Amino acid sequence: MPSAVTLVRTNTLSATAEYAYAATVPASARLIFLAGSCPLNKDGTTAGIGDYAAQAAKAIENMCLALEAAGAGIGDVISTRILVASTERADLVTAWGVVREAFGEHDVPSTLMGVTVLGYEDQLVELEATAAIID
Repeated sequence: MPSAVTLVRTNTLSATAEYAYAATVPASARLIFLAGSCPLNKDGTTAGIGDYAAQAAKAIENMCLALEAAGAGIGDVISTRILVASTERADLVTAWGVVREAFGEHDVPSTLMGVTVLGYEDQLVELEATAAIID
């Protein structure tokens, strides 16, 4: 099935960003808005306590499960927002590295943010995503 997502790049902006600057979808696409994907195990416990990389990986895993339930996959994601509970840039970069690797060549527009606290006990990472598919 052809992808509904077209990633937009331009040489008028910096080439150092590891993501496309924009994405488009046709009017016929069905949009999928995902809740923030948290690093929670199925039993509700927080995975990877104290480990930014492990929590980012679990958030990706859970995002992929939510996408699958909606009839989509990681290649259908339009954009992401990565929230990291830290004031240290290194922690943000650690989480970003895991997310970036998971998306590979599908380098969607993304925002990486340090925040003071997230909703679940011991939670360090949350990943928001929007996707689009053509039915």
